Amino acid sequence: LRSIIERAISNNDRGLGEIPIVIDDDAIEHLATQSHGDARIALSGLEISVRNTQPQPDGKISISLSTVEEAMQKRALMYDKGGEEHFNIISALHKSVRDSDPDAAIYWLMRMLEGGEEPLYVARRLVRMAVEDIGIADPRALSVAIAAKDTYHFLGTPEGELALVEAVIYLATAPKSNAVYKAFNKAKGDIKKYGALPVPLVIRSAPTSLMKDIGYGKGYKYAHDFKYAKVDQERLPDELVGKQYYNPTDRGYEARVKEWLDVFRNKAEISNKHANRKDAKENAKKPM
Repeated sequence: LRSIIERAISNNDRGLGEIPIVIDDDAIEHLATQSHGDARIALSGLEISVRNTQPQPDGKISISLSTVEEAMQKRALMYDKGGEEHFNIISALHKSVRDSDPDAAIYWLMRMLEGGEEPLYVARRLVRMAVEDIGIADPRALSVAIAAKDTYHFLGTPEGELALVEAVIYLATAPKSNAVYKAFNKAKGDIKKYGALPVPLVIRSAPTSLMKDIGYGKGYKYAHDFKYAKVDQERLPDELVGKQYYNPTDRGYEARVKEWLDVFRNKAEISNKHANRKDAKENAKKPM
């Protein structure tokens, strides 16, 4: 490996020959021995060493044993971005967030960042976690994930990476729900199963007289004309009447959504806390 490393340093066409590199013999020896016969590891360690070394005033880059030791330590954290370890670690991060374990989530996040993963790839994964595993249990989670992505894009490395850590902690400690994810898959499944079902006449737009004559929009009830904006009319195709795609949990903000949605699905009565102040006062005056 010594000869391969030396050729890489001196090769002007495919190596690092255009860069004036001065490297100590013990540094070359460490690269060779710690690569265990794998030239790719040795050359990767050399490249990291060069990248992490500031040029001297004369433009030369001087690589010492300590420089190589640090580079090889960082190289050990790196993984093939298209290989198994890449997917193992992103899986570990995702599952740590899902399991509400901020400590594990921080560790796997930093493993990815220190291993050379593209931070914006991590940011995209955090956005996915926010919508898949948290959803409306904490609607702010998506905003936090998007803000972390924008912050990193604005600040870059290393300052912007702190925003990713903050987002991971927020997502890991947020209440969890996959109700949005399940609703997405259920609706998608029915579209594949039933195809393009017709829109019920009552909720069709009727911009022309002809459309009105054949029943478009006939009998439509404008929700804001009714108390609590609650109306009883069919909005799904006949084949899907009574279908419920979104079934909220009783966790986080989604518990409030569930309570209100139960009213509109006729599973619960409207109480004073659902009404506005005026309605609440009127209800309070009525005899029991």
